[in-house]
Amino acid sequence: MTTPTKADPAGPGFGLYVHWPFCRAKCPYCDFNSHVAPMVDDARWARALVAEIDRHADELGPRPLGSIFFGGGTPSLMAPATVAAVIERATARFAPAEGLEITLEANPTSVEASRLAGFRAAGVNRVSLGVQALDDQALRRLGREHGAAEALAAVDLAARLFARFSFDLIYGRPEQTVAGWQAELGRALGHAGGHLSVYQLTIEPGTRFHSLHQTGKFKMPDDELQADLYELTQDRLAAVGLPAYEISNHARPGEECRHNLVYWRSGEWAGIGPGAHGRMNRNRTRVATEARRLPKAWIERVEGKGSGERLRAPLTQDEQVEELLVMGLRLAEGIELARLERIAGRPWDQLLDPVALESLVADRLVSLAAGHLAATAAGRQRLNGILAALLVDPPDADVAAPGAQSRPAAAR
Repeated sequence: MTTPTKADPAGPGFGLYVHWPFCRAKCPYCDFNSHVAPMVDDARWARALVAEIDRHADELGPRPLGSIFFGGGTPSLMAPATVAAVIERATARFAPAEGLEITLEANPTSVEASRLAGFRAAGVNRVSLGVQALDDQALRRLGREHGAAEALAAVDLAARLFARFSFDLIYGRPEQTVAGWQAELGRALGHAGGHLSVYQLTIEPGTRFHSLHQTGKFKMPDDELQADLYELTQDRLAAVGLPAYEISNHARPGEECRHNLVYWRSGEWAGIGPGAHGRMNRNRTRVATEARRLPKAWIERVEGKGSGERLRAPLTQDEQVEELLVMGLRLAEGIELARLERIAGRPWDQLLDPVALESLVADRLVSLAAGHLAATAAGRQRLNGILAALLVDPPDADVAAPGAQSRPAAAR
């Protein structure tokens, strides 16, 4: 372990993550910090979220703000007035960058879709819909409250209201076939815009699916079928102009989610709300933050102590290098070796196992060209093994594999 290192002055931008922790029901595959609450005092929560924005702005100063992301939980349960209050304060306290991206995650039920116009009026300019499947039986198994027709109606409404929109799909489900997934993808592409997030289902500890899987009541497709579904997804979407720019995210050039790129490129973001994580450069040091997870504890702490933060810790050189590799190799563009060297304070060829790197290049699992290290399409399917081989001290957690929950861990 090394001492904390200076923050990278050439980092890829700053964003604001706002976590709304409430849902109508807990999905059986979800391990995010989400809680079922029958009633929420929107005005009280708006005050607390705005207060946390003020606290971060007082600390960070009026730096350029490239993105705001409302995640959850289910942000589409927020009152549009609460969303508007957050956006208004964030853009007043930070300096909105040209093309500021403001994304809100939404469930595609008819009730929540009816709020989309209100969110647009509040300042949201991009929505991400949690469709997850276009098969009614699969949707019921996934614990979703909408049907396929209702979901597609919400997608079409989002397309009319927003210039930029996306929706999520999950594959690798029990009893799924290649032919069935191919048909489902075709139906999805008939309604898609410039971005699709297509995740492979994973069994996360602490979820209901995990409990069922442990007792043999929930059986996943075998590895060979999972690989076939992954390759079909990559090939089909690339063929229609939606190549993978990250393991589970596909976009036309220029339509990538700018906020999530801040995570994958190891930029800076302030985490607002229960359980939200952040990465910020303070006093020339990169700092990791984490807020209290339980909504009641978080809001009472904000109101009583002026901060919902639970943890703040400087990141060492080794930790920053590891994060850059773990997150950056998820991207098709890979990582810039000059930046890796700036963070590590030594040449990149002293950081990585040269024998392993040579072997991975020969096997066409990674590429090393034009000052960038990148995983190939085949390599991105095997990132855990690649990282274990490249890093002298690899991460313990299974943080790099494709999965249903591969959104960056801003709110876990």
